[in-house]
Amino acid sequence: MTEKTGWFSRVFARPKNVRPNEIKQAGISGSSGFVALHNVLGAGWTNASYEALSRQGFMRNAVVHRCVRMISEAAGSVPWLAYEGDQELLDDPLAGLINQPNPFQSRGDFVEAICGHLLLSGNAYIERVGHGENAFGQLYTLRPDYISCKLDDYGWPEAYVYQTGAKTRHIAMDEVDGPQSLLHLKLFNPLDDVNGFAPLQAGLMALDTHNAAAEWNKALLDNAARPSGALVYAPGDGSNLTPEQYEQLKRELEDGYSGPNNAGKPLLLEGGLDWKAMGLSPKDMDFIEAKNAASRDIALAFGVPPMLLGIPGDNTYANYQEAHRAFFRLTVLPLLQRVKSAMSGWMQQSRSPAFHLELDLDQVESLRPERDALWTRLEAASFLSEDEKRMAVGYSPMGEEQRE
Repeated sequence: MTEKTGWFSRVFARPKNVRPNEIKQAGISGSSGFVALHNVLGAGWTNASYEALSRQGFMRNAVVHRCVRMISEAAGSVPWLAYEGDQELLDDPLAGLINQPNPFQSRGDFVEAICGHLLLSGNAYIERVGHGENAFGQLYTLRPDYISCKLDDYGWPEAYVYQTGAKTRHIAMDEVDGPQSLLHLKLFNPLDDVNGFAPLQAGLMALDTHNAAAEWNKALLDNAARPSGALVYAPGDGSNLTPEQYEQLKRELEDGYSGPNNAGKPLLLEGGLDWKAMGLSPKDMDFIEAKNAASRDIALAFGVPPMLLGIPGDNTYANYQEAHRAFFRLTVLPLLQRVKSAMSGWMQQSRSPAFHLELDLDQVESLRPERDALWTRLEAASFLSEDEKRMAVGYSPMGEEQRE
């Protein structure tokens, strides 16, 4: 007998001078050997805090990471315009502030951070830095988990508390000499009047399922020749293992049959041993489809067509271009319009009600087919004047001097 085929014989060699009562005192009892049992545990879910969602989702899950980046980067790519009534502002300080909110961020980085906070937290905070006529000197985004809201006697926010480490700063909401110092953007939350609800929280079960499937797959690769199961020892003479034999059996299994390098090595059983499988195979679990289903649920929570993520099984749109256009119309633009409207109303406090921000959708490549179709229809509309056609596509009417 070779060394590999004889280790079970050495492990299960009948110990000499060991009485049955001594085996029972050692902690291994019973007349039919031993078997490992698994307890059925409840599912464990990730905490819904901003830090937990960021770490388990954006920083650990490829689907969440891609969804957040697709939405926030697409939103950051859309140019902004500033208007005073119908007049576009080109050299205005507020127009320049949109393109360069602070020395560290461009417009794209700034909008991307705002949308990322909304998607992962449901909240986004923008703080202005400046005084007097230059109230909007610079704009900065603040981490949502660093901020808490202080309510007045009527339940309305009266101040925000910004805490980083041991430093605490109070930001009042009732500014006397200018606009409010802090703009709070939030997504609808049916159970909270102050804080928003993150889309990722709606897909939290799918996120944990997807991560658990990846962890299980990695563990299976690291432990390829050791599936869930039990070795049952039931010799004909009714004897039991001594503690020394039990520990040696565990050690021999871990050293000789565990790990990816030992994958596929046959397990030789002798001496009354039998292997009882106690886990489901990847085929039984429908492993690939379970991951794809979880991926589709995550994409659904964010509003990203699964086709754009390369997830099979949900080709709702006829082609990639149609899916991308729907992604912009149904997901990116509503979120961006929310941010734009809130910032317009905020900045009006330092200017006039006529001041407003607009999105330059003519520069969005994904919406070009819709824009071309609109221009074709307007060109054929002979019953409309030139000014009416210009107003239909978002341009101001031409003056008499321009017509001449």
